[in-house]
Amino acid sequence: MEKATILVVDDTPDNIDILVGILSTDYKIKVAIDGPKALALAQKNPPDIILLDVMMPGMNGYEVCERLKQDPLTCHIPVIFVTALTDTSDETQGFAIGAVDYITKPVSAPVVKSRVKTHLALYDQKRLLEEEVKARTHELEETRFEIIRRLGRAAEYKDNETGLHVVRMSHYARLLAKKSGLPDKYCELIYNASPMHDIGKIGTPDAILKKPSKLDDIEWVEMQRHAEIGAEIIGDHKDPLLEMARRIALCHHEKWDGTGYPKGLAGEDIPIEARIVALADVFDALTSIRPYKKAWSIEDTIALIESESGKHFDPTLVTNFKAIIAEVTAIRDEHHET
Repeated sequence: MEKATILVVDDTPDNIDILVGILSTDYKIKVAIDGPKALALAQKNPPDIILLDVMMPGMNGYEVCERLKQDPLTCHIPVIFVTALTDTSDETQGFAIGAVDYITKPVSAPVVKSRVKTHLALYDQKRLLEEEVKARTHELEETRFEIIRRLGRAAEYKDNETGLHVVRMSHYARLLAKKSGLPDKYCELIYNASPMHDIGKIGTPDAILKKPSKLDDIEWVEMQRHAEIGAEIIGDHKDPLLEMARRIALCHHEKWDGTGYPKGLAGEDIPIEARIVALADVFDALTSIRPYKKAWSIEDTIALIESESGKHFDPTLVTNFKAIIAEVTAIRDEHHET
């Protein structure tokens, strides 16, 4: 088992030597003689625990501890103050800024060994628990994402021969979101929420969805209701993924010029994720084989999208989509209809 690493910080060499002598048999020891050096060492290779003197010139121990706790890389490291200050107010201050313990000088070897061993054990237990929680959370998130993908595919099976449409267009949407400068976390949300864009088609009669000829006015109005039905199916939730899925379901048929449905939103009043999915959805629909049509070529599809820039589609997104067309084509080829 690998030895834990302790960072000893003290401006007095004799004090460092005493602590090193007590702990070096059981632990790896690093030392720093002032605050800035301690911070640099902790950030470069975070130790498992820090023994920190309080009274040091320049940056005292309290300041060092505060800086450690403010840095995401070091905030989790247990800090034990080792100091000649014995007043209760000093201990209170140390605990208030994040220290886990307080050892007074002159130090007792059994006390130092016991406190270090105890806090390392607690720290290990905390890390193990955090890893277990992280793993379980990841498992739950993956399950949730898979349920959403499968619900999205269920809607597509009602309307198309396969559910691969939602697979391809969700990849296209993530690529376009990334190209448009959206944060990575946001891009992943779009990827996982976009399969739900047509979930409302579950509530659309088959006679309308599968009609081989043009819909009449009454049928078209009924068809348009799938956007609002989808939003109702997803419902109102505080969860960011479901919130985004609802916005996409409701708004992915809105158009940049305000002629879309169901609300007639225009321009940037349309949520960015809905604008992205609208473009990804149309591209995949046109380039895919359907019972009632052949697949369009990439060139013809891009030409149509360009002609709809500023009308159906956000002009900036059209430019960004053209820039990633090689990646889009690779995804299309990977997930082609069989």
